[in-house]
Amino acid sequence: IIEEFLPKQLSNTEVEEIIKNIIVASNASSLKDFGRIMPLVMKELKGKADGKFISESVKNILQMK
Repeated sequence: IIEEFLPKQLSNTEVEEIIKNIIVASNASSLKDFGRIMPLVMKELKGKADGKFISESVKNILQMK
């Protein structure tokens, strides 16, 4: 019943695409930029995805750069 009133959760793919776009727009280049990127990502995705998944995704994407 509660899920009916909660905001729609984005899929993992949608979350990762948003994170990638924010990283590119912010010129982040490594895991050192994690602290700078996370507030931007959380502002965009708060309530739309699980915070732990968001954090892990940001780390994984930054490590691949």
